[in-house]
Order: sequence, then structure tokens, then C-alpha cells
Amino acid sequence: MNEPLASPMARLLMAPQTPALRPIASGSPKTTEARGGLTVTWARHQDEVRLAQRLRFEVFAGEMGARLPVTVPGHDIDLFDDFCEHLLVRECADGPVIGTYRVLTPAQAKRVGRTYSDTEFDLTRLRALRPRMVELGRSCVHPDHRHGGVIMVLWGALAGFMERNGLDIMMGCASIPMLHNGVLSGDVAASVWRQLRDTHLAPIQDRVFPRLALPVEQLDDQLDVEPPALIRGYLRLGAKVLGPPAWDPDFNTADLPLLMRLDELAPRFRRHFLLSLIHISEPTRPY
Repeated sequence: MNEPLASPMARLLMAPQTPALRPIASGSPKTTEARGGLTVTWARHQDEVRLAQRLRFEVFAGEMGARLPVTVPGHDIDLFDDFCEHLLVRECADGPVIGTYRVLTPAQAKRVGRTYSDTEFDLTRLRALRPRMVELGRSCVHPDHRHGGVIMVLWGALAGFMERNGLDIMMGCASIPMLHNGVLSGDVAASVWRQLRDTHLAPIQDRVFPRLALPVEQLDDQLDVEPPALIRGYLRLGAKVLGPPAWDPDFNTADLPLLMRLDELAPRFRRHFLLSLIHISEPTRPY
């Protein structure tokens, strides 16, 4: 699930400019070939994480115009990166990274003291879910490869990881661009929220509350628009919207909090999703 970086809280949690290289997983790298010849691995050391951070910068800053704090020039970096596992998709084993996800496990969330989503939302009502919940973020695909295959490979690897580690809940922030017809406006986000509030809202016990709410009541929420493709994909799988969007002015996005329980996966996708599990060598940190 994709989330912006430069919220006020995130700016207080910046990583050091030159963190030491450190292994993220032991053992020899194992690359798994997936659909269409794509390969997927977990990042194993800091220079591989840098490849993901560079792609994120190209997409978030270059395409979306996000105002990212510069820790390492040309890279999107925050404190959470050092605590996350990073999935990397390439067209070949030694090729450039064309897709990435980062995953914050419950154990690592305890170490850092919060999830990224905690900086945007009050997650008090999700307290009981945290031991089984992974936070997804920074989903990012190179513009030349946005045909759906890269995301499916990432999801397959993530599903395999969760199945083997007894984790069954995914949570994260999904972004809606504020730019519409060349104008910065929250009308698209307000319209998407109006639609999903009526069709995909989570039960009250799972509701969360934005720390900086998008002022939806002051916006035109009657636009005939669809949610972004990634959000549509999550919703088809059975994800629920946990509450109204938060506003990230630095990133030019409105962020919807989403949650999906694997045991509530939509039946028409369950068999396909579980059969597509991709098994690759995993990080060795506890989960």
C-alpha cells in the first residue's frame, strides 16, 4: 500500500544521511522467476535498498512532484526504511529494479515504536490486531511496466511471506493524487471517499481517524471518478476502508487507510491468490 513520505511527523523521523551498510538477510541471494520472466527478491543489504529508494524518488518526486527531504540525493528515504523488509522486482536477476514494496512486520514495528500509518492516523482501535498485522507501503512501479504483472508478482511474494510467518492482516495508506485536470484540488479524493464510504467502509471497531484530515465537507465530492488502480485492486481482494482520508500537503496526496484480512479474501480471488504464492529466500529477522 502506497503512502507519502513527508508528513510533519515523518520529517522528525528522518534516517541518518550515511547509514552503515548492514546485511538484511543471511544466506546466498535467491531469485525466483515469476510471471512473464520477472524476478523477485528481498533486499539483502543497504545497496539493494538504495535501488528501491531510487525508484521511489523517481516516481514520487519526479512524476508526482512530491517535496521529499533530501537525505541522499535522488533517493526517497525515511527512518522506517531501516526497519522494513524491501521486495524488489526486476526483469532479470541483475537488471534495474522496476517495482518495489516495503513491509514492516509486527516485531520491527515494536522496535521503531510505531508504524508509518501511526504518523497519519490514530490507530488506537487496531491495537489488538498489531501482533498479526504487517504494514505495507511505498508500492512503486516504473512507468514502463504498469501492466499489472509487477504488482501481481509483489503480491504473490508477500502472500507467501505472510503465510509462512503466521501473519494474516495487511494494513497501509493508499494515496490519491490531489492534482486533477492540472489543478491541485481534493475534489477527486473527496469523491472517492464518498463512493467507498457507502460500499467498503470497515466496521466501527476497526475505524481510524486522520491526524490531519482532508476537509472533505468543503470539497466537491460529486465527481464521476474511479479510485486509483492500486486501490481498486485492494478492494477487489476484499480490503476495507478504515476511515476518511488524511491530507499530506507535502506529497500532494490524500491517503486512505486500508486493511485486509487474508481469511476474508474475496472467494473469487482466494484460490488464484493462494496458488500464486511465490516462495523466495526470506529475511532472517524475527516477525
